[in-house]
Amino acid sequence: MAQSAREQRTDHYPSRDADRPRMVPREDPVVYSEWSEGAPLSAEDTRAFDRDGFLVLRDIFEAAEIDALCSDATRMRTAAAATLDAETLIREPGSGAVRSVFKVHEQSEVFGRLASDARLAGVAQFLLNDEVYIHQSRMNYKPGFQGKEFYWHSDFETWHVEDGMPRMRALSMTVLLTENTLHNGPLMLMPGSHRHFVSCVGKTPDDHYKESLKKQEYGVPDDELLTRLAEDGGITAPTGPPGTVIVFDCNMMHGSASNITPFPRSNAFMVYNALSNRVQAPFGPERPRPEFIASRNSMTPVTPVAGSLMRSAA
Repeated sequence: MAQSAREQRTDHYPSRDADRPRMVPREDPVVYSEWSEGAPLSAEDTRAFDRDGFLVLRDIFEAAEIDALCSDATRMRTAAAATLDAETLIREPGSGAVRSVFKVHEQSEVFGRLASDARLAGVAQFLLNDEVYIHQSRMNYKPGFQGKEFYWHSDFETWHVEDGMPRMRALSMTVLLTENTLHNGPLMLMPGSHRHFVSCVGKTPDDHYKESLKKQEYGVPDDELLTRLAEDGGITAPTGPPGTVIVFDCNMMHGSASNITPFPRSNAFMVYNALSNRVQAPFGPERPRPEFIASRNSMTPVTPVAGSLMRSAA
């Protein structure tokens, strides 16, 4: 009997297919371009991203741009929540507070402009050495006293298994829209962890995303391998004022603690995937996650736009 195309393709990073977790070396580059004069990053920053798997960009937005982003983030979380695409709105279990809003680049003019901004998209094109498209965009909120944790995970493990992203040729950019401190649940990263793929255990249930967006139970690394990664590279939590940008590789092990302070934490995420790395059929479940989580039908390449966010793309 002839094998289907799904069965014939090579899975370079199998996960959730065995009864024991394992760690395997990364097969793909981290930085796909050779650095040269005129690159959007310095040679030092390019080397740091390759080595550590993340980079912090500061002071690249004007105050008016940050104000516009913060205002619209608040709008989406509060009064405008009822006008958003209902399935893109994820609430905290228990409190009902807004946890995430997905597809923000299509539901907000200013976040749509942010997604195509040359200060983000141009850097993504350089690091991935390809045209890029938005695989996923979202706002993550952690209201004071109520914001729950995001447990340790590699985005690529989920994007590979549940979305069908073939290789590690994608990255995330998170734009801080409130001050992130060491106390209000900032993004935590394990430097160097992007060099290893952690294969997880457990068969993915149907429609897993309905629970995983609130609390992830599959695609979660085991304690022993997390400890090894933390002992090897440590744990860092980049902090900063609104407008700070954290760029991190798709395979970076990351998470964040709950926010038990009175001070809210809100971050926007733009996920850029190389066009040559567009998603296929999932490597795990039969059905892929829906379009609002993982772009499958809308993979239009981003054209980087220079200038202030306050100007129209025209």
